[in-house]
Amino acid sequence: MTDDDPLQAFLDDVHLLAPDRLSAAVASRGRQLGAEETVVYLTDYEQLLLQPVRGEGVPPRQELSVEGSVGGRAFRRVEVLSTRVDIRTRRLWMPLLNGVERLGVVEMLVRDLTPTLEARLRALVSLASELFVVNDQYTDIFAQLRRRKTLSLAAEIQWELLPPLSFGSDRVVIAGALEPAYDIGGDTFDYAVNGPTADLMVLDAVGHGLPAALLASAAVGAYRHARRNMWDLPDIAAAMNDVLAGQFTGSRFATAAIARLHLDTGQLRWVNAGHPDPLIVRDGALLRPGPCKPHPPLGLQTRKPDVCEASLHAGDRVVLYTDGIVEARSPDGEFFGDERLADFIHRASADGDPAPETLRRLMRRVLTHQADHLQDDASIVMLEWRTGDERQLQI
Repeated sequence: MTDDDPLQAFLDDVHLLAPDRLSAAVASRGRQLGAEETVVYLTDYEQLLLQPVRGEGVPPRQELSVEGSVGGRAFRRVEVLSTRVDIRTRRLWMPLLNGVERLGVVEMLVRDLTPTLEARLRALVSLASELFVVNDQYTDIFAQLRRRKTLSLAAEIQWELLPPLSFGSDRVVIAGALEPAYDIGGDTFDYAVNGPTADLMVLDAVGHGLPAALLASAAVGAYRHARRNMWDLPDIAAAMNDVLAGQFTGSRFATAAIARLHLDTGQLRWVNAGHPDPLIVRDGALLRPGPCKPHPPLGLQTRKPDVCEASLHAGDRVVLYTDGIVEARSPDGEFFGDERLADFIHRASADGDPAPETLRRLMRRVLTHQADHLQDDASIVMLEWRTGDERQLQI
C-alpha cells in the first residue's frame, strides 16, 4: 500500500471522524476505488427494512424491504449480489457484517468491474462495518435510524443488555432473536465463547414492562459476573438466584435455562430453573435430552440445581427458548409447539439459510401463527456445533 491508497487513507481519516460523516467518508473512498455511487443501509430492529444512511455526497435512496428487494436478498443470504445496469455497469449489493452479525448492506454502482476491484470494494465494506459498530457506541444517530417507532423503556433496557445477535467461528455458530422488538419486557438471552467452551442462557422474567426488564437486567448482570469468574453452572444459577431473592420483594422470579458446551468434545451441560429444557435438532429430528430434573425458578430456589448432560453430534443445533415461542396460539387454539419449531429449523437449514436468517424467519412465522398478535414475549437462542470435518459452516 502507498500513502495514496484509499483504504489506508480511510483508516487514517476515521480517528477524528464524527459519526454523522461516516457514510459520506465511505462514499468518498468508494469513488476513489472506482464505485460511482456508494450507499450504506442499516437494518431496523425487526429486520424487516433496510434504511439508507444519508450523508454528503451520498445519493438519495428510499428504504428497502428485506423480503422484496435485491439488497434484502443479499442481507438474507449473506451473499454479494449484482444486477446489470448497462453493458459496462453493475450494481453491487454487499452484506454489511460485524463478524457474522448482519448490520445491513452496501449498494455500489461500478463500471468495468474486475475481480481485483471487487476485492478492494469488499475490503472497504469490511472496514466500514467495523467502524459503524465502533461509532455506534458514541452516537444515537444509528440507533434512531434503525427505529421505525418508539421503543418502550423496558425494550430500551433489554436491547442494551443483549450481546450481538449472532456469532460465528469454525467450530460454533450462535444466533438469537426476540419479539416484540419495540416492547420486549422480561425475555432475554446471553452468550459468550471462551476458548474451548461456549456458554448460553435464555431467561424469562415474571411480569411485563419495566418491572420485568429490571428483574431481567439484574439476572443478566449476575449471570455475567459469575460466568466471568469462571464458576460452574450450579454456582452461576445460585448467584443469580441470590441476587433476585435479595433485591426483589414479593413473588418476583425468573425462569432460565443455562447451558455450557465443550467445543472439543460436544459435551453439553445445563441447569434448568423452572424453564423448558433445551431441544436438539439432529438431521431434521427433534431430540429431547434428559430426563432432567427441573428446579424452581431463580429467586425461589433453596439449593443449587443439578446439572444435566447430553452428547452432541457434529452439525447438531441446540435451541434454548422461552414459552412465548412454543405456546404461541393460533386463532383456532393450536399451539406452535416444539415439533413445528424443530421442523422449521431443519427446513430452513435445508434451504441454505444461515442461522441468523433462520431465526429471523422463525419469528415472522411465530407472529403469523398468532395472526400477527403476539400473546407473550418470545426469545430464542440457537447454537450449531461444528467439528470442521463436515460441510462448510453456514453463517
